[in-house]
Amino acid sequence: MKNKNGRRRRNLNATRKATRSEDAAGNGDMISNLPNDLLLNILDRVDTLDAIRTCILSKQMLKLPAMLTRIFLSVSSIPGLHDRVVTTSEFLRTNSAVAHVTDSILSKRSPEITISNLRIRFILTQDDSLTIGKSVARAMATRMVDAAEFEITTEKAYKISSPDDLLRFGKQFNDFIAACPDVFAGLRRLWLRNMRFGELDIPNILSTCKVLESLRLTYCDSGILSVLQVEHALLVELEVDYGQFERIELICLPKLQRVSYTGWYSHEDPLHFGFVPQLSKLSLTKTGVSSDKTLELTTFLANVPSITDLHLDFRSEKIWVLPECPKLLTTTLSKLQHVNLDNLPEGCDLGWTMFILEAAPSLKALCITVWDHWCIMATDEEFRKENGFCEKADVKWKPYAPAFKHKNLAKLTIYGFQPDGNFMRYIRCVVEAAVNIAEISLHDRKMCGRCGYLDPEIKGKVCPSRYPWTAEERKRAVEGLGLASPALIHFRP
Repeated sequence: MKNKNGRRRRNLNATRKATRSEDAAGNGDMISNLPNDLLLNILDRVDTLDAIRTCILSKQMLKLPAMLTRIFLSVSSIPGLHDRVVTTSEFLRTNSAVAHVTDSILSKRSPEITISNLRIRFILTQDDSLTIGKSVARAMATRMVDAAEFEITTEKAYKISSPDDLLRFGKQFNDFIAACPDVFAGLRRLWLRNMRFGELDIPNILSTCKVLESLRLTYCDSGILSVLQVEHALLVELEVDYGQFERIELICLPKLQRVSYTGWYSHEDPLHFGFVPQLSKLSLTKTGVSSDKTLELTTFLANVPSITDLHLDFRSEKIWVLPECPKLLTTTLSKLQHVNLDNLPEGCDLGWTMFILEAAPSLKALCITVWDHWCIMATDEEFRKENGFCEKADVKWKPYAPAFKHKNLAKLTIYGFQPDGNFMRYIRCVVEAAVNIAEISLHDRKMCGRCGYLDPEIKGKVCPSRYPWTAEERKRAVEGLGLASPALIHFRP
């Protein structure tokens, strides 16, 4: 047994080129001796390249990669990626490895073991993309793959790409899809980054991807201030991150349930809703400036009274939603059950958010996050002035029915709670209106690791949190609210 363990330790050292202790080797043996079904359950949950590296350390596990039912291959699977600067050449070498492993796994695998989910993240290069595309197409033809998804990025990030680069990347993708139409015809999910297409290219992509259920476009468009018209019989989810569209028109999407749009550039309504009878979840994120149009929900959502979940992220800047008369909004928001108002700027009166409560009789849960998230905010004063960033100003709002009662709101959650008049007044107002509220969860500000690297001058502008942590502080906060049922309040870590 000792010699056997010794051989394994030498094998481990040779493979990883690192010294391992006897305890570490023992733990490796314990893992490899687990039942195959348990090992497969573990390996199915990690990046497949990592799973393969693990399996080559043990003879008992060498056969397991061919039995995986979920495969995730990613160009980002470079050892130490998050600990150092990775060069383009390293990414391209790893991209070639991803292509090679994809071809190897799919060509040697028994068609009797179906891959329930095949997810591949890779860089758009001619040779590697064709290798991946043709390998997956062959696997689909033998019904080896149940569901496949591609995440395709480019060799240059958007911020360092010229308009000509974006057009070139768009053409490269069009060439790819033309060379491998069968694989795209079988894709369930597609995520594209950093590409500029012609006017009809994205509709053509959608018509080729016949069974597509999820489409995500990040820094993709059809030209500056272009109009994108979307039609698809099976699409369930659409996500758009940036991209310089003037408007996205959701023409006919009978299965669409979720839409997310981040950072639109247009000064008009960013979305037009056509036939979207199942749309229930809508998420909008934008850093607002003074020239941006304020969304009026009565007109913006007039054709989608089926919305049940609404997420609005203001990124600590301008409030770009107009508080409207609840009587006008009730029909539009009649089915709304969950609302998340994210990154509201600190110091602004929260009372305006009550218009949603008044207009949404079915609302069950309301979550607000108040946070000056400095590492995503523009902090240079000249830059803010030149680009139309707004100074903080309260949103004007006066209750239309001061004595109204809401029967369905059960939970209020606040991130960034501070025991000051703004928050205390708001909580009292909500409790007075929501006669059946069962829980109020109060959290400190959200944490962000990147904020620790802020410039010292910016750090000096950050007001320290006064969130009540001690029992005495919490007791004073609850007493200050003066609620009839203080047990409603829960301070969360």
